[in-house]
Amino acid sequence: MAEDQRNARIFGVLFIITFITSIAALAFFQSVLDDPAGYIAGGGKDTQIYLGAFLEFLLILANVGTAVVLYPIVRRQNELLAIGYVAARVMECVFIAAGIIFVLGVVTLRQDSPDAADLAVSLAALKDWTFLFGPGLVVPFGNGLILGYLMYRSGLVPRRMAWLGLIGGPLLLIGNFGVLFDWWDQTGAVNILVVPEFLWELSLGIYAAVWGFKRDAPILSAGGTNP
Repeated sequence: MAEDQRNARIFGVLFIITFITSIAALAFFQSVLDDPAGYIAGGGKDTQIYLGAFLEFLLILANVGTAVVLYPIVRRQNELLAIGYVAARVMECVFIAAGIIFVLGVVTLRQDSPDAADLAVSLAALKDWTFLFGPGLVVPFGNGLILGYLMYRSGLVPRRMAWLGLIGGPLLLIGNFGVLFDWWDQTGAVNILVVPEFLWELSLGIYAAVWGFKRDAPILSAGGTNP
C-alpha cells in the first residue's frame, strides 16, 4: 500500500509536469509556428526555441514516466489496457519528438539558409501535423478513454472525476477529426471540446500528487482485480 501511494504521488507530479512543460514549450515555439518565414529572415530568438525543445524533451520523459509508474498498479485491474496506456504514451512521445526536430530544423535554416522561406513554412506545417496526431489524436484514446476507464473501474480516484476522461476523450477526438478532415479550423468555438479533457488531466494530476490514490480502492487494499 505504501509503495502504491508513493507511485501515485509520483504519477501525479509527473502529470503536472506534462502540463507545465507542454504549455511553456508551445509559448516558446509560437514565433516559429506563427511566422516561420519571418523567423528565418529576421532576428529569430534561437535560445528561446532551444529552451522550448528542452521543455518538450522533459515532456517526453514525464509522459513515459506517468505510464511506467502507473503500470504496476493498473495492471491488476486490466493488464491489456495497462499495456495499452503505456503504448499510447510512447506513441504520443514519438510524434512530440518528431515535432521537436522540425522546429529545430527551422532554427538551422535561419542560421544556414535564411532565404529558404518555403522550406521553413513546410517544417512548421509538419510540426503542426505532429501535434494533431500526437496530442490531438493519440491522447484522447490514451489519457481519455483508456486511462479514464482504468481509473473509473479501479476506483483509484473519485468516479465522477473519471467521467471527465470518458467524456473528454471522445469530444477531443471529434474535435481533432474535424480538423484533420478540414470540417473546421482548430480555433474558435471548437476549442470548447478540449475543456473536459483538460480538466480531467489537470484534476487527475493534482488529486494524485496531493492525496495519492483512494485507499479503499480494491486493487490497492487487496492487491487483486476489481470485479
